[in-house]
Amino acid sequence: MYRSHTCGELRASHINTDVTLSGWVQKVRDKGFMVWIDLRDRYGITQLIFDEERTSKPMMEQAQKLGREFVIQITGTVIERASKNPNIPTGDIEILVKELTVLNTAKLPPFTIEDDTDGGDELRMKYRYLDIRRNPVKNSLIFRHKVAQEVRRYLSDKDFIEVETPYLIKSTPEGARDFVVPSRMNEGQFYALPQSPQTFKQLLMVGGMDKYFQIVKCFRDEDLRADRQPEFTQIDCEMAFVEQEDILNTFEGLTRHLLKEINGVDVAEFPRMSYDDAMRKYGNDKPDIRFGMEFGELNDVAQHKDFNVFNSAELVVGIAVPGGNSYTRKDIDKLIDWVKRPQVGALGMVYCRCNEDGTFKSSVDKFYDQDDLAKWATATGAKAGDLICVLSGDKNKVRAQLSALRMELAERLGLRKPNEFAPLWVVDFPLLEWDEDTERYHAMHHPFTSPKPGQLDLLNTAPGEVKANAYDLVLNGNEIGGGSIRIFDKETQATMFDHLGFTAEEAKAQFGFLMDAFEYGAPPHGGIAFGLDRLVAILGGQETIRDFIAFPKNNAGRDIMIDAPAPIDHEQLEELRLKIDLPS
Repeated sequence: MYRSHTCGELRASHINTDVTLSGWVQKVRDKGFMVWIDLRDRYGITQLIFDEERTSKPMMEQAQKLGREFVIQITGTVIERASKNPNIPTGDIEILVKELTVLNTAKLPPFTIEDDTDGGDELRMKYRYLDIRRNPVKNSLIFRHKVAQEVRRYLSDKDFIEVETPYLIKSTPEGARDFVVPSRMNEGQFYALPQSPQTFKQLLMVGGMDKYFQIVKCFRDEDLRADRQPEFTQIDCEMAFVEQEDILNTFEGLTRHLLKEINGVDVAEFPRMSYDDAMRKYGNDKPDIRFGMEFGELNDVAQHKDFNVFNSAELVVGIAVPGGNSYTRKDIDKLIDWVKRPQVGALGMVYCRCNEDGTFKSSVDKFYDQDDLAKWATATGAKAGDLICVLSGDKNKVRAQLSALRMELAERLGLRKPNEFAPLWVVDFPLLEWDEDTERYHAMHHPFTSPKPGQLDLLNTAPGEVKANAYDLVLNGNEIGGGSIRIFDKETQATMFDHLGFTAEEAKAQFGFLMDAFEYGAPPHGGIAFGLDRLVAILGGQETIRDFIAFPKNNAGRDIMIDAPAPIDHEQLEELRLKIDLPS
């Protein structure tokens, strides 16, 4: 028996009990005549004691040779600790060691395995198995497990059935790039790894499963951003015989359940906002509504003077920064430099101070009088003591720029509090969006999304005006889930493919199996998928997902621990009948 107890469970009630523990050496404190060792496992830390009076000389010498991260087993007696440690659950006791066995030695770790470590991101990712021993990472993985368990419990109680779908599927041209897998037994042909189980979960509805879910790995070979992984996990769900309201109610329930069980938070309301309103008020389709700073459109009150920067702009729009009038000119200049960075792309920023005496002072006083600036304040909701920040330009670009500024200012002002949760449904998305490069429409969500009821005929007359029967769930400025009511008849699906530029032959080659299935009694159905990695991070009070993934990739999509992706040898390539110029 390697252990009778874990390193986190012994208490004062165990005093005078003989125990066996196993774990890693966290720290050694050697006073010569006495040695203390902190022994760590997943469950906690227990202090061990060796002393000259009660410990044999060979064991004292053995204890003094122990290094950090040695794996040891001890047997001893639980005794009361002379100097108690109130910061750990086992702080009232220690173990007087009678037997010590070194199960494995360890090299000195490349970084300290403490909550606050000296290891940088890349170093810790290279030695991820060591990083997992640290409490922040270990606890994040345990937290992820708890969230996943609560998801399964809630959905199972609502009669959802967990079904596994294939990982080796067919590549499709819609969406992000696929990861492809060559087939040795089918020369010149390839599988793809799924970007989502979309068509399979729809086929399960055709199969009569009624309510399906799966916590599933998905893969996208796309350009990576700072917090994006090439493989990610979805809570994938589908329901038959439902309308949009049924989906929203069901998954509001799941989100409420998680917030209550995981965070102890009751959320009363899940407000709903149209896509158009979200873009107009916040400049993006996943707004953080924990704070204000709604956009105020200023065209009517700013384009009547001789300021050509505004007059030539498609949109002039501003936000009121609470308490921003306290910013110095140097502070404001830094904000202007921030919006001019390539990542944001603004050409500049106009500002207006709202003074406590009710007057205004702007950077464009030459063109605008006090009455004009008062109208700016009304449009943006600015009060005395605030600062109005104004951007102008192309409508879509300037909204994205001001949205980025709004989020940056909220971060600086401490308005994005991780222990506050503000969910929001964004609905009524456009069904299609026009792509200038390809000069054709693309599905904003995916090609299986149904138009809103009553708008099907618009597909043939004004496709850009059609609204999707789709919805995104936003939490604290992050999209945590998205879905739609699906098309479930062959004719409508064929019409959708036609508007997306598919020929009838291409549609049949890519999705003929799904369209054929629709001819065998497909029920009305819809669903949603949550990003588990993002959801767990937000519930855990963090913005980054990396520590909630056991073995993440870096920003270049590489696993630097196992050095992947990596070349394969010529023999494997020959088996696959692939010709690739390998580096010598």
